[in-house]
Amino acid sequence: MTAEERKAIDRRLARIEGQVRGLRRMVEQDAYCSDILQQVSAVDSALSQVSAAVASQHIKHCVLGHDTGEAHPVAKSMTREEVIEELDEVFSRLMRS
Repeated sequence: MTAEERKAIDRRLARIEGQVRGLRRMVEQDAYCSDILQQVSAVDSALSQVSAAVASQHIKHCVLGHDTGEAHPVAKSMTREEVIEELDEVFSRLMRS
């Protein structure tokens, strides 16, 4: 993952952190449940977007980028079957979230 990509994900996570703090305040202040659920849904969606961004970077830099200048330092060369297994695992994790 490039420094720019890390910064973008960090900005998203900081925004999510603020949303979660706001959610805690809403619960502490006994806000209307429907309003709380709306904010929970927003946080859930934001986290899903972070998951997708991280998965994309993993595929780009670790799975497919192992033999390029964009490879993550721990990326290793993989056989076709290992690439398929890794992609299957990534997509399975995304589908569970």
